[in-house]
Amino acid sequence: MKNKKSNLGWKIGGVLVAAVVCAAGVYVGTTVHAQENGEHLIADNIYIGDIAVGGMTEVQANEAVESYVESLGDTQFTLTVDDKSVTATAADFGVSWSNPVIVKDAAGVGRTGNLIERYKSKKDLEHENLVFDITYTADKEKVKSFLETNTQDMNQEAINYGLIRENGGFTITDGQNGVAVDVDKSADEIVAYIEETWSQTDASLELAATVVEPEGTKEQLERVTDVLGTFTTDFGTSSAGRAQNVRNGASKINGTVLYPGEQFSVYGAVNPFTAENGYELAGSYENGTTVQTYGGGICQVSTTLYNAVIRAELAIDERFCHSMIVSYVKPSMDAAIAGTYKDLKFTNNYDFPIYIEGYTSGMQITFTVYGEETRPAGREVIFESETTSTTEPEVKFETAADQPIGYVQKTQSSHTGYTARLWKIVKENGVEVSREVYNNSTYNPSPKIIAVGIKSDNADAVAAVKAAIATKDEEAVRAAAAANSAEALKKQEEEEKKQQEEEDKKKEEEASEKPEKPEKPAKEDKEEAQNPAKEETGEE
Repeated sequence: MKNKKSNLGWKIGGVLVAAVVCAAGVYVGTTVHAQENGEHLIADNIYIGDIAVGGMTEVQANEAVESYVESLGDTQFTLTVDDKSVTATAADFGVSWSNPVIVKDAAGVGRTGNLIERYKSKKDLEHENLVFDITYTADKEKVKSFLETNTQDMNQEAINYGLIRENGGFTITDGQNGVAVDVDKSADEIVAYIEETWSQTDASLELAATVVEPEGTKEQLERVTDVLGTFTTDFGTSSAGRAQNVRNGASKINGTVLYPGEQFSVYGAVNPFTAENGYELAGSYENGTTVQTYGGGICQVSTTLYNAVIRAELAIDERFCHSMIVSYVKPSMDAAIAGTYKDLKFTNNYDFPIYIEGYTSGMQITFTVYGEETRPAGREVIFESETTSTTEPEVKFETAADQPIGYVQKTQSSHTGYTARLWKIVKENGVEVSREVYNNSTYNPSPKIIAVGIKSDNADAVAAVKAAIATKDEEAVRAAAAANSAEALKKQEEEEKKQQEEEDKKKEEEASEKPEKPEKPAKEDKEEAQNPAKEETGEE
């Protein structure tokens, strides 16, 4: 029986094997497609994600998946922080699929493994679709770049505890927390969401954010009571535009509170120099000349503040002198502002906050630095200016072809060149205890520029004026211009004409005063008639 059973089993086994072989032959023509141009086609009922890839080659399936992933580029992600939001797309995040090997896996169904395994794979496809999941990923650097560029408005700056000075005293204002997007953490969370949770549809994500604490405390600000340094300059000779710029600049700095270790930039506080920011056209220095620019006069603001700050003994980080001397402070006491390359920067080097008050009254500007006076009583800080050299300016003439001869106009005033240094002197109870050079400055000379008209039809007059200009002598130029002007030449012609008329008149008068010839006797007349005069031959 055992042998029969064994033989029966073998036979049955043989039948089963034959059935499998027969089945395999059937499925070659149905679920497993024939080759197309030498490439195997993927079996029916196989999906990669939502894409039916049955009947496709590996290349076609790969292209289909690429196209599908690309079509997801417009999928939107709404990123929120509290009540603020910004929208990004999958394309913004560089979303892609990270497991292209699944195409090979899909193409291998029914064509890999032993005969039984291939048969089972094909049989399974009759009853249930086989789906290969796509794994998505995002480019973290692109995510970070998007967040850095597009979430600035979502940040809410903390409002520091502050001071308001009014009626001779200070009022403390409360601070408020701020919020800042944590770009690195948010980027990590977005990438993780796309790789692990995303369903390829629009989504809303809360960004990671941190709370920003305000600076300062009431206790710190209560220490701000004393004047550490103050300084005033006069702008009484300024034009209306320049005066407005001084007032505007002072107002933009007034009320500044600097906590310990904080740096202040004058340029950062007062720019941009535009009409929209309250500035008007006024004179300013540029390449050794004076030109009209918006914000002209702002340097008097920075200079006045500089002198208050050095008397408060704050740390000066950056200060530049003007290219040419200014009139409202002594040499080496100025601080120029020019774009971003000339700025006044200083740091609060005390362990308590300071308050900067800036205002104008009449035609004067004043800055005062308040804090807590911790310097010894009887200590006095003095700053003295010393001029170390001077360079006299030249006179420069410029021809004005559109102006007539006789036109002589100063277009720029001269500036003497200087080198100077500023001394910081410290006295204690009236006794000098230290003296050191605080800064050194160089101011370039600038010429007086005079425009001279040369427009004339008289070539000799033009040549005379140009010859005078070549001498570089202002008196000679002015004299030549006056002498050769159209008016002067006309006057000269009139005088010459008058003189000629007078000479002609005089000759006429002299001719009329000569005595008449006496009449000849009749006899002489008769003889003269009988002896006619000879032709002029030189004979007597």
